Amino acid sequence: MSLSESERKIIVNRELEKSDRTFADVLFCANEGKWEAAANRLYYALFHAMSALLISDGFPVKTHRGIMAMFGEHYVRTEIFSKKDGALLSELVIMRDNADYNCFYETNEEKLKPYIDPTKSLIDKIAAYISSKT
Repeated sequence: MSLSESERKIIVNRELEKSDRTFADVLFCANEGKWEAAANRLYYALFHAMSALLISDGFPVKTHRGIMAMFGEHYVRTEIFSKKDGALLSELVIMRDNADYNCFYETNEEKLKPYIDPTKSLIDKIAAYISSKT
């Protein structure tokens, strides 16, 4: 299914809004010491920003792993975003998977807190990139 330009803009804006709301959840969960929930929300805040990015450039968003692959191929490899940005996404995927599915893995403040500011920075970079193209 192809989107009209106005449909694409609406979806991109909705994804960016969802990213912002989800990032606010990160801060709430972290404040409450709910580190596993914060890990989940941190990944999803970036996921929604990445979805906005890919949709804005006309790429199909189908799976979590697909988003990782497309971000690497179309944005990191072409140096629009850095390798560090790509690594951040990969690390958040692993942390979220462990926090959600591994009963032996314990997410805590020490593991999660170093990712909060870099994730917010990357979300802001993505939003600025999208904005610069419109």
